[in-house]
Amino acid sequence: MTTSLEFGLDTFGDVTRDAAGAALPHAQVIRNVIDEAVLADELGIDFIGLGEHHRADFAISAPEVMLAAIAARTKRIRLGSAVTVLSSDDPIRVFQRFSTVDAASNGRAEVILGRGSFTESFPLFGFDLNQYEALFEEKLDLFVELLKQEPVTWQGKLRAPLNNQLVFPPIEHGRLKTWIGVGGSPESVVRAARYDLPLLLAIIGGDPKRFAPYVELYHRAFKQLGRPAKPIGVHSPGYVADSDEQAREELFSDYKTMRDRIGGERGWPPMGRDEFVREAEQGSLYVGSPETVARKVAATVKALGIARFQLKYSAGPLPHEKLMRSIELYGRKVVPLVRDMLA
Repeated sequence: MTTSLEFGLDTFGDVTRDAAGAALPHAQVIRNVIDEAVLADELGIDFIGLGEHHRADFAISAPEVMLAAIAARTKRIRLGSAVTVLSSDDPIRVFQRFSTVDAASNGRAEVILGRGSFTESFPLFGFDLNQYEALFEEKLDLFVELLKQEPVTWQGKLRAPLNNQLVFPPIEHGRLKTWIGVGGSPESVVRAARYDLPLLLAIIGGDPKRFAPYVELYHRAFKQLGRPAKPIGVHSPGYVADSDEQAREELFSDYKTMRDRIGGERGWPPMGRDEFVREAEQGSLYVGSPETVARKVAATVKALGIARFQLKYSAGPLPHEKLMRSIELYGRKVVPLVRDMLA
């Protein structure tokens, strides 16, 4: 397990603040995220994922463009989305953009496809939210056909059919690594198995072990299909500092800002300090010293048998300088500690 376990980072490009407490321009946040990815590459972290959003508090709306910029400044880190909202995009254009990133990065591109937990992209791009499920199912079906890199003949209900159509540029070597991002729907877990794709679980609250039934369902679905199961990864938020106390104090107010802003849109009550501490100690918030975070990551790897752990290292307006320090501690200390714990 320790030899195949991968460690990743991901971010939505949360709009951060400057030394005076003012929100940075989106353009500066984008440049900062590129620098953060370069640091992750220098530290030997396996993967960087950029989330797609279309709202004021997140700067990244075009992950593939940023991934191409990161590709030019890095050597080995794998580059992907976290996630690409396939429901409100065109599968052919998504494939073309990621195959282009794959070429620019010499084979390092990945894509994580999801339905998205935010819905701003639907009215923005002219899609009907009433077709939320149907759009994703049909577009995923087409995307999987594109992965074969053969002439595509395909017909659905929501777009024009394709007849013996080739799509360019092709992946140079092998095929584009494609994950399905899942937030907790059994139907989505089974869908990933049906399409023979690896599964990325977004675990953002509660005890990570509660996702064990989804892991079991995924493996059972593959067994029934008569195929070997694909890898499973986990994405969860976190922050690393020199001590548990420092990490909690530095993260709390910014994490609460983000959590309460999103929660207010969804009818959640404001988050108190007790809830924050409970998530840090028993839930899926990986905040603390390198030793504390490493123990928690190792416990999740053991409980769920995952092949990749991705830390969402940005949370609200926490400044870029602190994010860089957290990334450095994750790469230099957390990752080696987890590997030792699992050896």
